[in-house]
Amino acid sequence: MTISRRSTLGGLAAAMAILRASSVQAQDAPRWPTRPIRMIVAFAPGGFTDIAGRVMAQALSAELGQPVVVENRAGAAGLIGTEAAAQAAPDGYTILLGTISTHAINVGLYRTLPYDPLRSFIAVSGVSSGHLVLVVHPSVPANSVAELVALARAEPGKLSYGSGGNGTTSHLAGELFKALAGVDMLHVPFRSPAPAASALLAGQINVMFDTVPSALPQIRAGKLRALGVSAPQAIPELPGVAPVAATVAGFDAGTWVGFYAPAGVPAPIVARLDEATQKVLRTAEIRARLNELGMEPFIAGSEQLATYQRAEIEKWVGVIRRAGITPD
Repeated sequence: MTISRRSTLGGLAAAMAILRASSVQAQDAPRWPTRPIRMIVAFAPGGFTDIAGRVMAQALSAELGQPVVVENRAGAAGLIGTEAAAQAAPDGYTILLGTISTHAINVGLYRTLPYDPLRSFIAVSGVSSGHLVLVVHPSVPANSVAELVALARAEPGKLSYGSGGNGTTSHLAGELFKALAGVDMLHVPFRSPAPAASALLAGQINVMFDTVPSALPQIRAGKLRALGVSAPQAIPELPGVAPVAATVAGFDAGTWVGFYAPAGVPAPIVARLDEATQKVLRTAEIRARLNELGMEPFIAGSEQLATYQRAEIEKWVGVIRRAGITPD
């Protein structure tokens, strides 16, 4: 087939137009980052969220070529820091380490929130997740989840389980367990998980869903007995402990955190942060550091995190409403 000179020139003109458009888009794309990034953590230093944030801040600083500075804005179950992040300029220089509480549980726990977990933010990337372990005081005559369920059914309301307060993950895990297992246990809320764990060690309460890093030393010392983990399979830290779901079908509870940006942040910036986060989480060094802390990488891109968040809202709002849970 013969190609005419006019067709050739037309093709060249079209190609040049595409190149010019690409050049304009590249020039229009924001250069990011060119200065330090603020990472808001809506909880106090030293906890699960703060530790995960600091591990990631150090790694992302190296990956992005700019300092990532953690700013703790604790208070009101994460509402204060989360609201501050929602109101920040949507320029990519303020990000939030959102949690299961700030972006799922609080939807059902509070009638009104100073932010909208779905509309006030853009889900950027998953960061880390942690499992819970079902532990009992050694005086409880149960060596498995099945035996605990049988004991609770035989004596409704006699067994007590502690939590870090109304609406916390330890509380909701207990309520989900009760609903799915068809048992009745007395909830005893404390001001935080630490005094609840102390009460369990003293035998003042019988049962608790605690984080693995917190409970592990006491389990290894024989001061607590581990009956099950919230993970879908056994975890390396507790290889002989079966998943709760193996006995109580459908049980799935744990903690997770992810990066969120204020609504309106340009898509190229979101994509760059997502890419950087995914790259860091896949390194052996970060995986090992998170594992040492009883966490694991939460590999989820922007769309995956948004989808997962919606599912978590639906699940935990249902648990909260069925149990009639209100904030402390």
